[in-house]
Amino acid sequence: MVIRAVLPSEHAAVGELVVDVYRSIIPDLDEYADELRDVAGRAQAGVLIWVADVDGALAGTVSYVPGLGPYAEFKDPRGAGIRMLAVLPAFQGRGIGEALVRACLDRARVDGRQRVYLDTTEWMDTAQRLYRRIGFVRAPELDWEPTPGLTLFAYVYQVV
Repeated sequence: MVIRAVLPSEHAAVGELVVDVYRSIIPDLDEYADELRDVAGRAQAGVLIWVADVDGALAGTVSYVPGLGPYAEFKDPRGAGIRMLAVLPAFQGRGIGEALVRACLDRARVDGRQRVYLDTTEWMDTAQRLYRRIGFVRAPELDWEPTPGLTLFAYVYQVV
């Protein structure tokens, strides 16, 4: 497995990968599917998109938000964010999600960020276990509802 930056030629495939994984967890994605697919837009806005390459196959992806901006779901000027972590079911259980998250944490250290934020849903219990194991702490005071009936659970990692 190699964790690397997404290639422009992979933007569409990575977008579909994220939509497919999220749809298996949250069947009714509505307009959020368009945001998940827009890998090129995220990259153009300065978001770093990492992929897990397993023997030439795209197995997973994550978006690293290096600071405040249009993709930041946090208000901390010293923070960074992790969004849209997705690992295809055929590749789950191999440490790919953890490797992608750790790539983001390593980048946050390089960037001099103090905290890394992420949001997840109640349905993403496997991801929540991963985040806690790595050292993320629940921050219920930062929970929010992007749409009525959908609460995002906030987690924070102290980079120091």
